[in-house]
Amino acid sequence: MLRVLLTTTSFQDIPGEHHQLLAREGYELVRERGPLAEARMLELVGDVDGFLCGDDAITRAVIQKALPRLKVISKYGIGLDKIDVKAATELKIPVTFCPGVNHTTVAEHTFGLLLAIYRHIVTECNHVKKGEWKRITGNELMGKTMGILGMGRIGKEVATRSRAFGMNVLGYDIYWDDAFAKQHQVQRIANIEQILQQSDIISLHTNLTDETRNLVNARQITRMKKGAVLLNCARGELVDSAAVAEALKSGQLGGYGADVLEEEPPPANHPLFSCPNAIITPHIGSRTFESVARQAKMAAENLIRVFNGEKALAQANAF
Repeated sequence: MLRVLLTTTSFQDIPGEHHQLLAREGYELVRERGPLAEARMLELVGDVDGFLCGDDAITRAVIQKALPRLKVISKYGIGLDKIDVKAATELKIPVTFCPGVNHTTVAEHTFGLLLAIYRHIVTECNHVKKGEWKRITGNELMGKTMGILGMGRIGKEVATRSRAFGMNVLGYDIYWDDAFAKQHQVQRIANIEQILQQSDIISLHTNLTDETRNLVNARQITRMKKGAVLLNCARGELVDSAAVAEALKSGQLGGYGADVLEEEPPPANHPLFSCPNAIITPHIGSRTFESVARQAKMAAENLIRVFNGEKALAQANAF
């Protein structure tokens, strides 16, 4: 019987066809509540044939210890920065993933954070629940300039919603879809510094790489408009949290809305937790019933296909 280490919580917690797919194959499931650190992964691997993982630390050491039994790493989601894809490729282990399943959901969550900041929704809700009738004046989105760093699937969804709100949209990406930009009136900006200077709101939708780590740092924040809002539904490591916290306290940043942090779950003394104008959610941007159904089914099908010697729906490496 094939054994599968299943660590992603939304896959486990939310009903759907993905459960029936795995049950039909008769796999033995080893269930854990991720994301798991490298030390815990090293304790679990060695006698499992496949990983169905979320944001667990799948390092070279983890992959090596999992051999020779490991046959496939099926990522539930699209971000591969927690997986050593280079090591997996060298060791001939397929890494599959799920592109195109959560862009709508994450874009909607991005706007949820933005509206909460611009209209003080969380603060006002808490006032009312405490019996306080305090009325804070907010701001409209119409006429504001949205700057999007990363114009992939999610960035494009944010752009279309921005236009629906009557916003001006600026975009930055190395790869550019001219047809989309023309259709939705998105202006291409040549460099990151320029888009930071011109935008009222910056939304991050780029991959985490060595080049993008701490992309938004103290130096870059000084280039932003005073009182600008920063949104991050991509990866926590894209920003320097300490620098963002300082900018929020000084007023250089008007708000920070994030669904991700550099450490998840975060420590209780995280610097952003002392900032009332920071709204942080626990990495739920893609956690809707609709998105989980799509994502989990694709992750399960990728796993099954590789076990059966078939081509995965989407594979990140080749050898």
